[in-house]
Amino acid sequence: MNQLRVSSSWFLVRCWPVVLVCSFLVEAIASGEEPRTKDPEPSTQVDEPFRPEAGKFPPLKMAHSYRGELAFVDHANRRGSIRVQSTGIFRFSAPRPFAMLPYGIVQYHGAPADLRDIPLGTMLHVHAFLPPDPKTSSVPVLPVNNRERPSSGGPGTAPAENHVLLLEDEPSRCLREGLVWKLKEVEIKNHEGTIIASREPKQGGDGKNGEETLTFDAATRVWRGRELLRIEHLITEGAWPATGKKSLDKQPVLLGITWKPTPGGVFTRFHISDIWLDDAAMQNAALHQTETHKAFMRGRWLPAWVDTVEYGKFGRATVTATLFGGMDPSLYADFKTGIPAVMNGVENTLKHTEGGTAGPTQMAARGTIHDVTKVSGDVPLGSSGIQIRFETDLITEGLRPTRIVRVRPANWPDVHVPREEYLSDGASSIEERFPTPAIFPKY
Repeated sequence: MNQLRVSSSWFLVRCWPVVLVCSFLVEAIASGEEPRTKDPEPSTQVDEPFRPEAGKFPPLKMAHSYRGELAFVDHANRRGSIRVQSTGIFRFSAPRPFAMLPYGIVQYHGAPADLRDIPLGTMLHVHAFLPPDPKTSSVPVLPVNNRERPSSGGPGTAPAENHVLLLEDEPSRCLREGLVWKLKEVEIKNHEGTIIASREPKQGGDGKNGEETLTFDAATRVWRGRELLRIEHLITEGAWPATGKKSLDKQPVLLGITWKPTPGGVFTRFHISDIWLDDAAMQNAALHQTETHKAFMRGRWLPAWVDTVEYGKFGRATVTATLFGGMDPSLYADFKTGIPAVMNGVENTLKHTEGGTAGPTQMAARGTIHDVTKVSGDVPLGSSGIQIRFETDLITEGLRPTRIVRVRPANWPDVHVPREEYLSDGASSIEERFPTPAIFPKY
């Protein structure tokens, strides 16, 4: 399997570290072990739809890849809806539900993220599979060949592959692929207008992906170093004209891309929300997002799945579990041999299933981490490549092979999560777990 080469560092392949800026525009992205892929717009199809198996990380190369606008988020259940881009009229595409796989990775601004961090309207790149278990899917299950069926938004806008392994915004995708946007020409009037640009390899490019016309307006944010600029600042400095056209000489930048309705009868045109002009600007955005995610995960615990359980007497057991990928390396570094830890069963949505109003810690298994090992060789996307052996003197029902758990060092914050993020008294009905996919509209 080809591995991520935004940086050639062995460490990046396992931990998706925070963006490290070395030459123009960030040489590495936050924690991960992602194979390098090329996904031509708007989608890349695989010959045969792929369904992941319990206890196995699916290969990224078997994912169906597409691009679309984030139209709805149910962050507590790690699902939402995306308006999928195709060759048809974009606004005609009805938003299609998606669910994150338990080990699915979200990247925003080149850093680890939760769905709650991404603004609605953001254009995202999706790499997804068929539901691993259709009976417990938290979103509607579609016919396997659904992306081949006619749709009002054009072909491929309702893929059955709606369980996501990797969800990334535009700058995250560019950093992963070693791409930049090269600005060729701006046309402006009253602090808004259009930019002609092309997405090309950072290390030179021939523009084979083609030029694209993107809109901007006075709300577009321009980042330079630690400065937040407005379009009027670029005009005042003389970098952009106050009105009319100007060549930008293929200036390399990274762009945040969104969608909003466009006047003038344009069928499909996207909008620039952010422009990162230099290395320091992108690094600052990535570091800020990383700190946001680190604080969030310390309160929710790191997800993992159980590989094996060795049972002892009177409820004692040793659990071997693999930590999921996509986190900042400092979170993994807190898992050390000999420290006390807490482990709790969770649903595929990563909701805690035991604890209820008492909080997950009260009902979780307590014990000690006896070993922390790193897997040698290639590590698949979704996995951190880190296994822990956790011994407890009172194992709980949720800690079984192939089951999903959350685990934390005992010295992390002991917080009570909000009601929408846990299941009441370990309830196991479909309605309590999700709620049902019926919450999604039928188009």
